[in-house]
Amino acid sequence: MRKTTQGNIMLLITSLIWGSAFVAQSAGMDYVGPFTYNMSRNFIGFIVLIPIILIFRHTSDYEQSLSVKERHDRTKRSVIGGIFCGIVLAIASNFQQVGISMTTAGKAGFITALYIIIVPILSVFILKKKLPKIIWLCIFIAITGFYLLCIKEGFQITLGDFLCFICAICFSIHIIVIDYFTNQNTNGIIISCVQFFVAGIISFVIMCFTETPTLQSIWDAKITILYAGALSCGIAYTLQILGQRRTSPTVATLLMSLESVFAALFGWIILREALNTKELIGCGLIFLAVILAQLPFNLSHSKTE
Repeated sequence: MRKTTQGNIMLLITSLIWGSAFVAQSAGMDYVGPFTYNMSRNFIGFIVLIPIILIFRHTSDYEQSLSVKERHDRTKRSVIGGIFCGIVLAIASNFQQVGISMTTAGKAGFITALYIIIVPILSVFILKKKLPKIIWLCIFIAITGFYLLCIKEGFQITLGDFLCFICAICFSIHIIVIDYFTNQNTNGIIISCVQFFVAGIISFVIMCFTETPTLQSIWDAKITILYAGALSCGIAYTLQILGQRRTSPTVATLLMSLESVFAALFGWIILREALNTKELIGCGLIFLAVILAQLPFNLSHSKTE
């Protein structure tokens, strides 16, 4: 129970950071292309986590209790997990970044948030997990809330929308892959560090063929890149991996989906973007769905390890 609560708090902080980083990510696109932006932020996330790994190795009682062989095997599993996570993350984040440039932010946010229904479907058909009916109700309530919050215009499918939908599928797979490897006695921080390095390399290769960035343009976007790299990547994605170890993938998606709510709230606070009645109702429905998913009758279905 205690570990489940800790995991939920980590995922709540994750969604808060992702929501606050939305402004930075949008501003960064004014200076550099999507692949340049993702390459830069991923490499920063990788660099930020290196000293944390070194400190953790020398201060963790669990790490110190392992034999040399056990530590080597655990590191090997973590690196393999990081490679798989990095490949999926690179595909998801780049599809999202390109999709955002071709559609409205509201539609992109709504379509990306569809991972809250894709993950349960994957859990049922791939992981053979049975979900309580209340979780399906929470998903329906959340989807309704996202529609009210994000969709401000007529809904016509464009290429950008399709790319964002592929992104939602990829992020769903990312969550499932993380769930798999965090159950293999791995080091979540190493997984996170490696995934950023892999995602950065993939973004760099694509950037070389599709964009012509300059050092000046990257420097002009330095504040947004540093913010997204250090906080959104280095801290938030690491908390996602550590938090998912302590809760189920389906509940995790509901918690992380609060990213859209926090993005709207930060836009209201920082950018003075007004929220109308429909959008406020949408925020309320999403919060309601997340709270219902955490009630005691659902805790028996969450991980406690």
